[in-house]
Amino acid sequence: MHEMAFTQGILHIALTEAAKHQAAKVLDIRIKVGVLTGLLPEFVQEYFNIVSVGTVAEQSRLSIEKVPATIKCLNCGAASETEGFVFTCPTCNSNRIRLLGGREFYVDSLEVE
Repeated sequence: MHEMAFTQGILHIALTEAAKHQAAKVLDIRIKVGVLTGLLPEFVQEYFNIVSVGTVAEQSRLSIEKVPATIKCLNCGAASETEGFVFTCPTCNSNRIRLLGGREFYVDSLEVE
């Protein structure tokens, strides 16, 4: 259910930017979502359809790009994508890693008219 709070944040950003640029309508909102956030894109879209009713963002399209989890091994220096919550280096099997990506959640851009 934490998707609702994030979705309200998306709407706030879209409405603020639309007002800044005197836009009549928000057509598309492009969002980057890291796979490790636990956010489900289908819920984000569903909640957005609800919270945007009556605003210039109503019926706008959410384009959600999933950002893969990426790690860097602190032993061998290899950088790689990882599946799910597996945090071991595929090159040397070390679990001494640094998380580089996969926790992102932000509005990348808006298309307005």
